[in-house]
Amino acid sequence: MGAQPSRRKKSAPGAPPRAGSQVADDATVRARQLLGEEAWELVPPRCAAARQDDLDEVRKMIDAGELEVATDECRWLLEGCTDCLDAHRMLGEIALEIDDLPLARGHFGYAYRLGAKALDDAGVSGPLPYRLPANQSFFEAAKGLVWCLVKLDKPELAAEVVARITRCDPADPLAIARLLADNTAE
Repeated sequence: MGAQPSRRKKSAPGAPPRAGSQVADDATVRARQLLGEEAWELVPPRCAAARQDDLDEVRKMIDAGELEVATDECRWLLEGCTDCLDAHRMLGEIALEIDDLPLARGHFGYAYRLGAKALDDAGVSGPLPYRLPANQSFFEAAKGLVWCLVKLDKPELAAEVVARITRCDPADPLAIARLLADNTAE
């Protein structure tokens, strides 16, 4: 299916992040409050921030339909950074493309749990707005997870995800609550 994956990466596992990257102090996703705001944002682990160029390449591969290569690249990224929320979300997208709902659920669910754990660990009581780029993969993973749970006939679990997401951002810009409502009202 096209070009083979390159094993020469722009960012090495221990490489410092690009200038301007947000990094966590350890290898897990965490949440932090924005200065002067009630809002919170997710902060990727250092290993994920250091791989942003690689993640951008994977997005291009997915958009070009190079799913096998993109899968290999995501797996390579996860070998050095298991809590890379973006890589799990992208693997969930790829699994949906090949109609593997259980696999998609697993990757979307893992990405969602990474964000939810960061919020729980920080005791977040304020909003986590989708408008912030750092939060978008969490919401997109939640939407993918809800879709999979509905299709796998698990509406109660999907409702739990929807409840959490709409507490994080009541505006629900990805219409995740509507996705659940439209697919369970039969």
